[in-house]
Amino acid sequence: MATIKDVARAAGVSIATVSHIINGTRPVSDELRARVIRAMEELDYRPNALARSLRIGQTKTIGLIVPDNSNLFFAEIARAIEDTGYRHGYAVILCNSDGRGDKQQRYIQALVDKQVDGIIFISSGETTAGLQYALDNDIRFVMVDREVPDIVADAVLVDNELAGYQATRYLLELGHRYIACVGVPPYLTPIAQRVTGYYKAIEEAGLELPAGFCVYGDTQIESGERAINQLLRLVPRPSAVFVCNDMMAIGVMRGARRMGVSIPEELSVVGFDDIALARAMCPALTTMAQPISEMGRLATELLIKRIKGELSSSERQRIVLTARLVVRESTCPPRST
Repeated sequence: MATIKDVARAAGVSIATVSHIINGTRPVSDELRARVIRAMEELDYRPNALARSLRIGQTKTIGLIVPDNSNLFFAEIARAIEDTGYRHGYAVILCNSDGRGDKQQRYIQALVDKQVDGIIFISSGETTAGLQYALDNDIRFVMVDREVPDIVADAVLVDNELAGYQATRYLLELGHRYIACVGVPPYLTPIAQRVTGYYKAIEEAGLELPAGFCVYGDTQIESGERAINQLLRLVPRPSAVFVCNDMMAIGVMRGARRMGVSIPEELSVVGFDDIALARAMCPALTTMAQPISEMGRLATELLIKRIKGELSSSERQRIVLTARLVVRESTCPPRST
């Protein structure tokens, strides 16, 4: 295996010059740089990444913790983060917490111990498990999609309450008056905020919905199917439903069809996220589109700026984006108003 000494000898330069060219620590002429790079290629020389990391104090790696990488929203945002990191020369290590605080804590400790340069973090609920360990070790991190109480950190978020309000307002404007909601337990803050927006629009419209019109799922397809089975047995029956993520909305559509309820003629469905599968459904799902790619890109670029020391340590960045309504085939006015 070729060494840095072999490269220096082949290029006719000092070992120090080769090191400066590899690490970008001293300007050299284009001719000299080309000569050294040519020697490296001819000798198939690869710098020792670990040794280089110890010298420059960076590993060029970013940790990413998500609650559930089988959820297509988290899969798509992870891809945007990985793409952005790659463009900037960073490798991304993906960790799936399964929504468990203990697993989240162990992954944070593992990433810190592996000396990642920073962590992009999507919390499993409101737990702070492991975050103090990262703070104690001076690891930069950025929160995405949700904030954690009592932890001051950079964050890239969506105005979920506004989006829930807009989704419900759209159904009201179509003429629906019996509008159900499928949410999740309140500890999942972003989706709980969407439910708050739903209630705000209902109250603003002067409506009083029957008991049981808001039910909880667990963000997965099967829980959406269970929710609609429950909702469609109510009297009066809802003519529309706002579902707080697309995965559950897909379950709602499947469950409604199995009960012989046509979409959108008998039941209008609005989801949230705009994952790729929402566009592939038949009928295609009307949804509140989160700017998933932009969230991933901004979070990664924000973290890299922190790593490079380009942002003031005394100021935290809090970027709040807006979702937009994408009208497709799963909604229409009710049969009678």
